[in-house]
Amino acid sequence: MNIPGLATEQAPERVVIVGTGQAGLAIATELRKLGHRGSITMIGSDPTPPYQRPPLSKAYLSGELSLGKLMLLPEQRYRDANIDCLSGVEVTEVDRRYRQIRLSDGRFVSYDYLAFATGGTNRPLMLKGADSPNVLSLRDIRDADLIRGYWRAGMRLVIIGGGFIGLEVAAVAVKQGLHVTVLEALPHVLSRVTIPEVSRFYEQIHRAAGVTVQTNVRIDRLEGSPKVTQAILSDGEHIDADLVLVGIGLIPNTALAEAAGIECRDGIFVDEFARTSDSNIVAAGDCTNHPSFYAQRRLRLESVQNAVDQGRTAAATIFGQPRPYNAVPWFWSDQYDLKLQVAGLSTGHDQWVMRGSPEKHAFSVFYFQSGRLIAADSINRMQDHLMARRLIAQQACPDPLKIADESIPLNNPVETA
Repeated sequence: MNIPGLATEQAPERVVIVGTGQAGLAIATELRKLGHRGSITMIGSDPTPPYQRPPLSKAYLSGELSLGKLMLLPEQRYRDANIDCLSGVEVTEVDRRYRQIRLSDGRFVSYDYLAFATGGTNRPLMLKGADSPNVLSLRDIRDADLIRGYWRAGMRLVIIGGGFIGLEVAAVAVKQGLHVTVLEALPHVLSRVTIPEVSRFYEQIHRAAGVTVQTNVRIDRLEGSPKVTQAILSDGEHIDADLVLVGIGLIPNTALAEAAGIECRDGIFVDEFARTSDSNIVAAGDCTNHPSFYAQRRLRLESVQNAVDQGRTAAATIFGQPRPYNAVPWFWSDQYDLKLQVAGLSTGHDQWVMRGSPEKHAFSVFYFQSGRLIAADSINRMQDHLMARRLIAQQACPDPLKIADESIPLNNPVETA
């Protein structure tokens, strides 16, 4: 893609950010830190000001965390930073020629620089019965509140999809007395992010807690009217349900950018400076497809880390001080008393070693490709995770045998095998 240079040498006066998630807020706050003195307007369809999304499947769903505690910034901070946050309104059109956007309430907002931080939408379940009112997904606080309406001991929860969201919800639900069944189409849960050995560990943990986990499952249909009462599997098995939660992936929100003529391919296409095919528009977060120095290929990532770090890169580009985005991706998932922290991406590994003990619920798996450490999954081993992130960023080739040997401190085995 041919991406022009920065539009002007002078910093833009009016910055408009479409999206009020963590990427959008990172752009806004970083701009102020850099010294941007012009206007900053954030616009989002979510009626709630920017908030943390990871707790929605955990502490907020369980009732342990209040709405107030989810907020990323108190309202006064927005006023102090002179950041306008328009919540509960959608952007319906972007006019690149006149540099203005149309809102769903009929207003127009002009910009010198525009940022897309539009996130993604949960992938819909294409099955008969999937449009029933008790078939839900979890992406924002409105979804979480709908799910909490079914949150009572004894309720039968069927979760379609054994990824992070599904397993996190399962862990919370079973602890609160719900009867939980997880249905996964692939041979193991978490198949897209880890190896079978780690997947089996999590399956055992969930089953021990009382969750029914079924893998290699094909669902034929959902039955019941007006609400679903059963999930019917392709082998004829009937699973009773009071609530069905769908967690089968994310679709990047690119429709607005595409309609404006911005290049999109599995996300809004950006360069290493978060620039789109329009020199006055940047993009950041779950909605983007970006080149990764770490992976040596293009990626579309769905994580808080990517949203925040790429948002800061987008802000630097807007401010006229572009710096490349080259962060090592990392993720986390809390289930029961287990904290899984993932550094890097294990796709393409040709060797792995384990450090620690699954029996003690504290271990790490380190992934190598042609001798180079490319990723690590750490369960209840924070120091392993932090060291792995450093070694991965250095493109280090530590000795796998020394990595696996707990008698050797992890900061020692950096020599090449």
